[in-house]
Amino acid sequence: MKDRNSFYITLITIVATLGGLLFGYDTAVISGAEKSIQSFLIDSMGLSSLVHGATISSALIGCIIGGSISGILASKLGRRNTLFLASGLFFVSALGSGNPEFLFFTKGEPSLSLLFMFNFYRILGGIGVGLASAVSPMYIGEIAPADIRGRLVSLNQFAIIFGMLVVYFVNWGIANGQSLEWINNTGWRRMFTSEAIPAALFGILLFFVPETPRYLAIKNKDEEALKILTKINGPDIAKEIFTDIKNSVKKSSAKLLSYGKVVIIIGILLSVFQQFVGINVALYYAPRIFESMGAGKDASMLQTVVMGLVNVIFTVVAIVTVDKWGRKPLLMIGSVGMAIGMIAIGTLAFLKIIGISTLIFIIIYTASFMMSWGPICWVLISELFPNKIRGKAVAVAVAAQWAANYFISSTYPAMMEFSSGLTYWFYGLMSIISLLFVWKMVPETKGKTLEEMENLWSINGKKYKVLK
Repeated sequence: MKDRNSFYITLITIVATLGGLLFGYDTAVISGAEKSIQSFLIDSMGLSSLVHGATISSALIGCIIGGSISGILASKLGRRNTLFLASGLFFVSALGSGNPEFLFFTKGEPSLSLLFMFNFYRILGGIGVGLASAVSPMYIGEIAPADIRGRLVSLNQFAIIFGMLVVYFVNWGIANGQSLEWINNTGWRRMFTSEAIPAALFGILLFFVPETPRYLAIKNKDEEALKILTKINGPDIAKEIFTDIKNSVKKSSAKLLSYGKVVIIIGILLSVFQQFVGINVALYYAPRIFESMGAGKDASMLQTVVMGLVNVIFTVVAIVTVDKWGRKPLLMIGSVGMAIGMIAIGTLAFLKIIGISTLIFIIIYTASFMMSWGPICWVLISELFPNKIRGKAVAVAVAAQWAANYFISSTYPAMMEFSSGLTYWFYGLMSIISLLFVWKMVPETKGKTLEEMENLWSINGKKYKVLK
């Protein structure tokens, strides 16, 4: 690997992971502004809690849309240009969400039309999240050398978590020392507008990174593709990879099911299980969970910070180990840890035992997820699909993930009202089923080029066997 340009690869990856950072930033920025939005746009007009909930979660609608169209755009516009579009959507959403009255309304006067515009801007940002969540790992996966691809794609998950942490501190910095009246009038606007800075930086830096060589090869831009491969891998390895890519493109078909249903089903189930194990419940509702277990408001926020630090630390564990241990072992270890954590939490809920033990098992659960299903799911989604169907297949998997996210997040309050113990046991059961799914169906992709992975999937998927 002496000819490999590690510095260049690192720079390209950092730029691409800004899409992940904005993913985390956009989904978490609402946390600091939620109560002000309720005061300004919901309570002031006497609207229901259902409207409040729909407004706070409206970005998820955009996420589903963005995930669904990501494949079409990535195939038509290219991976890099689709990320350009995402950065523009983030930028417009940031400015529009912070100033929804722009051009058409009087500032500070709530109305149903203004509420519609606010949701419109949030949905635009959600479309950006949906695009970035699909295309950023796809871009990194198609640029990265096989032996370090898992590590580099995992950096995107780290960027997502880091983006969430950044916006928590930004929101805190804006609100710190200010009156509630100022926050409700001005502070929440600055929280949303702050996203324009990383969005603009992302768009500017994208001018300095190349399109992926695999996309260029598909579009018959062979000279440009080989040039980028050479700059990344050195001339000798670049020629080998380029030959494999061209052979792959020639024998591939553009139809989604060209390689059978199995590869698509595996991609969808990876996405669905990543959500059905309940991680976004743990992240979105963490303060409420801790308060329901007896912690005071300040203590619950402190415990949430502890969870945030655990998320970062164990995502780093995944980055360090994914190309050494492999994808399957990490996913299976994570499933076991999540099952232990959630089943224990459910049991404690049934026994009405509240205390440090609950926090310990929540940390076990989140740590297990962050070292496994959090980053590794994205790694596999970027690797599994053959070149010619990758854009469409990733779009299907990501759309399924956002739909599962919306379902799990929206059903959590009703499930908890029915039985908190059964709710956590359900997520524990999903963790056990995810273990069996990985064991029986998911192939190991460690160290294989994307073209070698393609050999797993025969036409119609009849020859597929799980690689142990």
